[in-house]
Amino acid sequence: MRPVSVWRWSPWGLLLCLLCSSCLGSPSPSTAPEKRAGSQGLRFRLAGFPRKPFEGRVEIQRAGEWGTICDDDFTLQAAHVLCRELGFTEATGWTHSAKYGPGTGRIWLDNLSCSGTERSVAECTSRGWGNSDCTHDEDAGVICKDQRLPGFSDSNVEHHLQVEEVRLQPAVGRGRRPLPVTEGLVEVRLPGGWSRVCDQDWSAHNSHVVCGMLGFPGEKRVNTAFYRKLRKRAAKASARRPKPLGRPITKRKVKPKPRVGRGPIKRLLAQRQQHSFGLHGVACVGTEAHLSLCSLEFYRANDTARCPGGAPVVVSCVPGPLYAASNSQKKQQQLKLQEEARVRLKGGARPGEGRVEVLKAGTWGTVCDRKWDLQAASVVCRELGFGTAREALSGARMGQGMGAIHLSEVRCSGQEPTLWKCPHKNITAEDCSHGQDAGVRCNLPYTGVETRIRLSGGRSRHEGRVEVQIGGPGPLRWGLICGDDWGTLEAMVVCRQLGLGYANHGLQETWYWDSGNVTEVVMSGVRCTGTELSLDQCAHHGTHITCKRTGTRFTAGVICSETASDLLLHSALVQETAYIEDRPLHMLYCAAEENCLSHSARSANWPYGHRRLLRFSSQIHNLGRADFRPKAGRHSWVWHECHGHYHSMDIFTHYDILTPNGTKVAEGHKASFCLEDTECQEDVSKRYECANFGEQGITVGCWDLYRHDIDCQWIDITDVKPGNYILQVVINPNYEVAETDFTNNAMKCNCKYDGHRIWVHNCHIGDAFSEEANKRFERYPGQTSNQII
Repeated sequence: MRPVSVWRWSPWGLLLCLLCSSCLGSPSPSTAPEKRAGSQGLRFRLAGFPRKPFEGRVEIQRAGEWGTICDDDFTLQAAHVLCRELGFTEATGWTHSAKYGPGTGRIWLDNLSCSGTERSVAECTSRGWGNSDCTHDEDAGVICKDQRLPGFSDSNVEHHLQVEEVRLQPAVGRGRRPLPVTEGLVEVRLPGGWSRVCDQDWSAHNSHVVCGMLGFPGEKRVNTAFYRKLRKRAAKASARRPKPLGRPITKRKVKPKPRVGRGPIKRLLAQRQQHSFGLHGVACVGTEAHLSLCSLEFYRANDTARCPGGAPVVVSCVPGPLYAASNSQKKQQQLKLQEEARVRLKGGARPGEGRVEVLKAGTWGTVCDRKWDLQAASVVCRELGFGTAREALSGARMGQGMGAIHLSEVRCSGQEPTLWKCPHKNITAEDCSHGQDAGVRCNLPYTGVETRIRLSGGRSRHEGRVEVQIGGPGPLRWGLICGDDWGTLEAMVVCRQLGLGYANHGLQETWYWDSGNVTEVVMSGVRCTGTELSLDQCAHHGTHITCKRTGTRFTAGVICSETASDLLLHSALVQETAYIEDRPLHMLYCAAEENCLSHSARSANWPYGHRRLLRFSSQIHNLGRADFRPKAGRHSWVWHECHGHYHSMDIFTHYDILTPNGTKVAEGHKASFCLEDTECQEDVSKRYECANFGEQGITVGCWDLYRHDIDCQWIDITDVKPGNYILQVVINPNYEVAETDFTNNAMKCNCKYDGHRIWVHNCHIGDAFSEEANKRFERYPGQTSNQII
């Protein structure tokens, strides 16, 4: 049963509506603005999900019927008028394509055009009331400034009740409870504050939705008998009367009988006094991404019938692999999830967000955003061990993928265990582009990790010296981290833990930032892989602190950013352009000067003889959400007279020839001659050019091409014996520049070398295949090839 409006028609209002022919008559197709004295006869409200009290889908009640507004021709000026109708001072933005979910009923206005100065939306130009060619997938929304109009009368505004947030309040347990909380009393935040939920007709479907909102993939049965027993004891305790004053009290030393559950009873009593019931009659199907999408019945202020027996809802949730209680259990679940994974997220700054990629025929590819919605996104989130989806992202909001697009028009009911079980369309390259890659943001459990770390001394909250909270003898205290070996990977974990995105820099010296009162170094030897959820999960020294450079000036710091670059090598081009060249030594003096030849070249009979080089082109794309820039400023770039260019990075790529078991038999490296935009996508302009000591970098949507005929674009294989090998290319190998994803920086190819010719085939990015395919690739190098050089 849906909540009913607390507003009622007055006799005068009803009479006015009956007298007004435009209320009940057929909609007029006229585009002339309708003039009204204010908005008499109209009511307004904000609805939809997910939203805040000052934003949402705009709904208008006319002739007793609620409807929406189409987003055709909608502008910020129209949003200003509507926000004033709702009691806010102005609009800060507006949304289209049913961002807050599709509405129901009539679409009252279409092609709405306002100047922004109108007193009422009825004074704006439109197609006429009820005249529209839109669907509810085009419903418009507004984002108002969170500032109320002074003296505004909200008689024409309905405050749409919805559940804004959900939490679990533990009723059992003593002391400091481990986070996340997986079982407890359900409390919902309504516009008026936190309230409890009556367990009348509560179902497992409702628990499933609540757990999804809290970041958990599933729920389990609750020991209702235990909580019923607690409630009875709490009821008896609240019914006891205090002893009357004046009666003599005899002190006797009586050994108290052990009673189970005194702490929980006190907690229940306290919660009874603090919270009242605000919600009942919850009826979820189980596929909803949020409790507000279920059928709800709210208690009103004057309701006399309260929850029978005062029984609040208790829910118990099952955490995903990342949030399992024990480390051994966590590792087992994570390994199992990785082995069986056919869905993954890429390019996200935080856990549970990113571009959706799916595994098909051993190869990872993306999903087209056509018909992508919250239900499909929630299936992905639960499959990966998170809760339901907060947002279903479209338009490559989490960066563009590269390679195949496996799925399109995915339509999930929400009950599917995996995205592959949802009806979908297999597409061809003409149907969709990577500019339409789908993404998600999932609900995550609250773990409190952000409270155990902080930044200090920086110019903004995104930078500063890293301070960690540690326990020990006495109270908790804050301390600094030794800067030795601190780098980008460690900084990425800090930025992720604080919810600040990616790490632009990991700093080993922070003398220019004031440390305040914190001067003690409490952690050293920190080494992270870059994927940890918190610094606690990284390896570091124990209680004994070992720091080569002492003093607060040599402590760790970070600079975080909401966006980062993501480099990806075009692997097919490597395979297409690979060939062998025997190059005379007298043509390799510059290359020898830049250390682009193997060690044996030093003892060669210069300038006679030659070196055998495996040449290939490399095309490096930036698919991230920020430009790739050299770590060092241009003041520290090194000029190389021989080639006439500046080196902005010491090492930009590693080229290696490996045996099937991983032994390196030949290597090459290339400093970044100059990072520039060789070519870009159609709608992207070049920003970086090396000529005349220009700025260096790679713009988002552009690529830097190093042709096979450029010096050092090779591997010296003069000393390599015939056999089967693996060609490996690694971009940004020392993690000098932050990226959204380092796992896609390596490319591998199968090679067969017979002493005269080389066959290069099966080139692919390191994370383009499944784990099984990658293991098979490394263990059994191919004996045949697609290409003969």
